Amino acid sequence: MARTYTTDVLVAGAGPVGLTAAGELRRHGVGCRIADRLPARLPFAKAVGIQPRTLEVWDRMGLVRDALDASVPMRGQLVYDNGAGPARVELVMPPEVPYGFAALPQYETERILEAFLGRFGTRIERSVELVSFTQDTDGVTSVLRAADGTEEVVRSRYLIGCDGAHSIVRKGLGLTFEGGAFADGYMLADVEVDWDLPAGYGVRAMHRGADGAVDDVLVGIPLPGRGRYRMSMLVPPGLSDAGRAPGGDQTSRTAGDGVTHGLESGRAPALPDIQAVLDRLSPQPTTARNMRWASVFRISHRIVDRYGDGRVFVAGDAAHIHPPTGAQGMNTGIQDAFNLAWKLALAVGGAARPGLLASYDAERRPVGEEVVGRTVRHAAEGVQADPEDPGTLLLREAQLLVTYRGSPLVDPPGTGVAGAEGAEGDAGSEGDAGADGAGPRPGDRAPDCGGLTGPIAAYPQRLYDLLRERGHVLLLFGTGGPDAAADFDALVTTARARTGDRIEVCAVLAPGTPADGTVLPVHHDTAGEFARLYGVDRPTAFVVRPDGYLGARLCPPDPHRLAAHLEAVFAPDAQGPPSHSAST
Repeated sequence: MARTYTTDVLVAGAGPVGLTAAGELRRHGVGCRIADRLPARLPFAKAVGIQPRTLEVWDRMGLVRDALDASVPMRGQLVYDNGAGPARVELVMPPEVPYGFAALPQYETERILEAFLGRFGTRIERSVELVSFTQDTDGVTSVLRAADGTEEVVRSRYLIGCDGAHSIVRKGLGLTFEGGAFADGYMLADVEVDWDLPAGYGVRAMHRGADGAVDDVLVGIPLPGRGRYRMSMLVPPGLSDAGRAPGGDQTSRTAGDGVTHGLESGRAPALPDIQAVLDRLSPQPTTARNMRWASVFRISHRIVDRYGDGRVFVAGDAAHIHPPTGAQGMNTGIQDAFNLAWKLALAVGGAARPGLLASYDAERRPVGEEVVGRTVRHAAEGVQADPEDPGTLLLREAQLLVTYRGSPLVDPPGTGVAGAEGAEGDAGSEGDAGADGAGPRPGDRAPDCGGLTGPIAAYPQRLYDLLRERGHVLLLFGTGGPDAAADFDALVTTARARTGDRIEVCAVLAPGTPADGTVLPVHHDTAGEFARLYGVDRPTAFVVRPDGYLGARLCPPDPHRLAAHLEAVFAPDAQGPPSHSAST
């Protein structure tokens, strides 16, 4: 006998990853509850680096303006080696990338995401911890315990564990978490300094011993505020007190799970501890003051054997932990949640093809494996250990090169679906791209472009303006001919029927192409940026997924090929989209 659901999805953990999952679920109209064992946000500037790709995610969700207002730019890094330098690393993105690198304290990231979640009437259930769960073919039964010891049984369709390095969800699923730990601990501190180094630049100052190995290091990341930095440095002997702290992803805890990762609760560094490192390594004489917070941080590197089982999934630190090199961890976790949420939304609405949720592991675990391997390598050998050219390396650090080529959702899922490269990177057919074969393929990030003009707005728009706060989008490119726009009617009919009207449509026409004969939203590629960046010179249809990746690239844009592609995502009997749920 089926049991009544308390909510559609229960999210355990209200850090940036859990809040992203909950916010994106609610944006798609899915009922969601989110619980966290902590009574309030912690005032720690732990994860501070925001990658350009994460800003694109927040743009799609509709909250990027709030994040930009609260952030400071990360323009580059100044590197000092045994007092020599600085070597200047510039963090400059190609002009078509809409956002640069930013720095934002984690508690501010959580504040912004929590406020976004609140727009949908959903609040975090504080001082509430997931203590156990069981699942069956129809759903998940979880036990939540409040700070006063009272317990509540929650029945949900799905459960997402965003509960950190010591995840109860991961342990309950019996997932392996293989890896190791770094011997060195680090001090973290949020302080102000009075040096006059260029604003917006991180600082890395190293000392090398006689053998050439780094034996002392100082890293400063700028934060909002005059002269304010998040400093990290090796912990001196006698200060570390690993393993004493109880609970959660905010502390390093070895008892019970053998995982040493996170903030310790032993004796925290004092301002003199920070000053001593500055006296040794600061590129200019400086005095630290106004310390807001300090702690010792331990680092491990681990990844699960799978990102979920049945109706239960893990994301963020519950799935992968690694060195903070390059600010990859939180950003990777946010994109885990973003990838999973739109798939769960279709599943909850009864519109997901069987097997759709399995693509979460297929798409995201290879990303996690690459990030863990790369950050461990960089921590041990430096970024210079990578053979890639600097431009490619920067794009990879910005997380703009993540691709899902080879995913069952984006490669041709059966006969009749062409216009995509195979998992091995085979060249597509002649019609797959423009004359030079350029442009993104299915599984690649859908790039932004500018210069799109409409019939009413007196100003050009970006493509991301058209995609913002939408789900699946059928993006149609037309060239020439009096019926260029009207010719898309069969594609639109097919797409809407095949998805249960869960897809929006937008046409981009080459300059001078008439827009008469269609009721679709139409924009002209006045600056030619869309054609250049997408590598098109003839009519082409793109399916842009809710997470901003291309699901299909069809040239010529044939309705039968489009229908075959959509069968990889949507159930054969997909009904119309659900109304916006008021459930919290």
